[in-house]
Amino acid sequence: MENKIQLFEGVQVRYVWDVENEEWMFSAVDVCNVLAESASKDPGAYWRKLKQRLKKEGSEVVTSCHGLKLKASDGKSYLTDCFSTRDTLRLIQSIPSPKAEPFKMWLAQVGSERLDEIADPEKAIMRGAEYYRAKGYPEGWINQRLQTIEMRKELTDEWKARGITKEKEYAILTNDMTRAWSGMSVQEYKQVKGLKKENLRDNMTNIELVLNMLAEVTTTSISKARQPETFGQSRSIAKEGGAVAGNARKDIEQRIGHTVISELNASDKPALEIKAEE
Repeated sequence: MENKIQLFEGVQVRYVWDVENEEWMFSAVDVCNVLAESASKDPGAYWRKLKQRLKKEGSEVVTSCHGLKLKASDGKSYLTDCFSTRDTLRLIQSIPSPKAEPFKMWLAQVGSERLDEIADPEKAIMRGAEYYRAKGYPEGWINQRLQTIEMRKELTDEWKARGITKEKEYAILTNDMTRAWSGMSVQEYKQVKGLKKENLRDNMTNIELVLNMLAEVTTTSISKARQPETFGQSRSIAKEGGAVAGNARKDIEQRIGHTVISELNASDKPALEIKAEE
């Protein structure tokens, strides 16, 4: 991920570009450090206490928190709680501070790059390609991965149109679809690849990416045709779309004589681009 640091009134705020969701993610600890005077001595402790309080209150802000790797003062990268611009604004509402409004203006300025990309989607595509290229992924795999990001966005847009907005619901639908095509839950799939918090799709081979994309495209098409009105109906469609890709997977495996579900992961990025002769 592309790490950046900017200063707000002399205090550093770390943020990172999330390729999957195409948006900036801001460090929760740094936001607390900027807004709360009592956080200056130990912003990490302040955030942990605030996080506990928000959980007790049932705040949805905590559920939208993502653990992403950001560089610390010692030069090493550690998993850090991060929020999107939208959820950072929600977090700000939980911290009484006279700096709240100026910080909101600062966020808007930082987010202008994202607004430019909405107006010109090609910029977002180029950013994604640069990110994966810098990580050492092969070009053929990168092209495939960028297509899957676009298909995923179309699917989540369709789910939003059906009134599905919670991250937990997205996770359930994705899990249903993944199990239907791969025969495993997302967590089980990650275990096969030796992953923990890493993004599963960033660790798929190009064949796995194609099958996952087929599941998502099919699910999107069925949902648009049927226009489900309940979450249960959307779950059924996700399973149905996944099953289409699952049948394709079984057909491929029957023809090549082995499973296409691979233990390969991003620790050997060139190997993820499986060639036809292999």
